[in-house]
Order: sequence, then structure tokens, then C-alpha cells
Amino acid sequence: MKVIKERNYAFIDSQNLNLGVQSLGWKLDHKRFRIYLKEKYDVKIAYMFIGFVQTNQTLYSSLQKAGYVLNFKPTLPDKDGNIKGNVDADLVLQAMIDYDEYDKAVIVSSDGDFYSLVNHLYKNGKLERVISPYTKTCSTLLKKTAKEKLIFMDNLKQKLEYKKKHR
Repeated sequence: MKVIKERNYAFIDSQNLNLGVQSLGWKLDHKRFRIYLKEKYDVKIAYMFIGFVQTNQTLYSSLQKAGYVLNFKPTLPDKDGNIKGNVDADLVLQAMIDYDEYDKAVIVSSDGDFYSLVNHLYKNGKLERVISPYTKTCSTLLKKTAKEKLIFMDNLKQKLEYKKKHR
């Protein structure tokens, strides 16, 4: 009997992912994370929503090489000079544009702003998983709506931590 694989998409809030993993005390290996999404959740397309900064071309190239589809948001410095590229609306919009193209969605964020999207996906049987990088500060709204579909990244360090290659 042939096993039919699902066509799942991932929608990744890159800043939330990176800052969340850093708060756990380790650095994410993006290539290993992409493989993990493919093998564990049958993710065919992994959108990475990221603020565009001209000097980050090397990072963008490595993410594309690892298999991510980058969705850039223009960035602006705040009053303190910190770069901010709020990707929330872009992520939600892309998830809805592609709604009929995927079987299930994997949302990677701890941000409560995704409550309505996660709730809609959950109620319609299209939520595969919410992967939360922040363990302690994950939004209560996400916890309530994702229910059993929510997992935390704190126990994924062994699989997904970036390790410098020794020469």
C-alpha cells in the first residue's frame, strides 16, 4: 500500500525564531531545521519572513541554499536605531494566499498576534503544528488556540543546534 505524503507548508517568523532560540542559550542551524521540518512534518515549502537589511546578503544566500523561500519586509530603524521589520501581516497574508495549496500549516512563532490565524487553521483541520521558540514567554493566546498542536523548541537543541565545523 502506498503512503500518501501530505503537502505541508511552514510559515516562519524569523526574528521570533532567532531571538527565541538565543533566549534558550543556543544558536539554530537553519539547514538542519529545514531538514527537520521536511522529515518530521512533510514541509514542502518553508517560508521565512524576514526583515531586509542590505548587509545580510550572505545570510539570505545561505537560507535560500538551505531550502527556504525568503519573504522580505522592508526595515526601518526605531528611535534607538534598532532595526525592525514587522512580518506578522505578511506571514498571515501568505498563509491565506496559499490556503488551498497546502494540506496543513506549521507556524513557527511564539507571537500572540498569530492567534486568529492559528485559530482559523485549527478549526478547519489545517494546523499541523505551532513550533514555539520561546518556552517561558509563549503567548497565552497561542497556547489556548493551538492546544495539543503546540510544541516548544527547548528540547530540540540536540537535533538543531548549530555546531562550528572544525578544520
